[in-house]
Amino acid sequence: MALPVFDISMSEDDLDKIAKKAEAASSFLKAISHEGRLMILCHLTTGEKSVTELENLLSARQAAVSQQLARLRFEGFVSARRDGKAIYYSLADDRTKRVLEVVYDLFCGDEANT
Repeated sequence: MALPVFDISMSEDDLDKIAKKAEAASSFLKAISHEGRLMILCHLTTGEKSVTELENLLSARQAAVSQQLARLRFEGFVSARRDGKAIYYSLADDRTKRVLEVVYDLFCGDEANT
C-alpha cells in the first residue's frame, strides 16, 4: 500500500477526508502509546484473558489494569464479557492485532536487533 501524495490540485473535500482520517489515526496511536495499554493489548493477541490473568501477567494492581482496560474499551480496542464475577477481555477487531504485529516486528523481532 502506498502513502498518499499531497499536491495543490487536491480538493478541499479530499483534504478534509484526509484530515479526518489523520485525526482517527492519531487517536488510535495515542491510545496504544501507553506502556500498560500496549502490554495489555499484546497479551490479548494470544486470546481472551480475565482481569485477574492480566494482573498476574503484568504484575500490576487491579485498579491500574482496570483503568487501562476502561480506556481500551472506550477506544473500541477491546470487548468484554462477564462470566459470574469474572470479566474477560479480548481484542475487539483485527485492526489492533495488525498494528501490534508491525510494532513487534519493528521493536521486538529479529530485525530490531540489527
